[in-house]
Amino acid sequence: MSVSAHILHRAGAWTGAPADLVRLTYADRFLRRKMLRGAGGTRFLVDLAQAVSLDHGDAFELADGRLVEVLAAPERLLEVTGDLARLAWHIGNRHTPCQIGADRLLIAEDHVLRRMLEGLGAQLREVEAPFTPEGGAYGHGRTHGHAHGPEPGSGHVSGHDHDHGPGHGPGNGGRDG
Repeated sequence: MSVSAHILHRAGAWTGAPADLVRLTYADRFLRRKMLRGAGGTRFLVDLAQAVSLDHGDAFELADGRLVEVLAAPERLLEVTGDLARLAWHIGNRHTPCQIGADRLLIAEDHVLRRMLEGLGAQLREVEAPFTPEGGAYGHGRTHGHAHGPEPGSGHVSGHDHDHGPGHGPGNGGRDG
């Protein structure tokens, strides 16, 4: 038997022991409506009013009052070390989700970014770890690639109506990348 979850409690805003937990990758932690199964077997339908970016430690409240904790699942990542400020700038300039640590950056495995970072002198190592990248610049949980649509409350309208600088975006002769 499955139940529904219409309420999400953010990490740190709920107490008590969860009845179950669900491990989700970064991509899977962006949802509005989806059937999930907890590690303990609890089946439930997430049915939220709008799509949300879930954080490690959030909890769904099921219709019967039980809580199911959200954990970031381990996934294949690239660990980036070297000149972190410079490398983080290049990663961010490509709107790529990035987890920033004191001595390393973590990004999703991507062969194109791998080549770019190697060319910039980064040391790279494949790792498997939970991925909890920084949120967007305006406090929203996601950054976007160049095919992005509007993020609720972001002030964006659909399409690419803002400039990223010379040679990129509107007014660059159609070379939007």
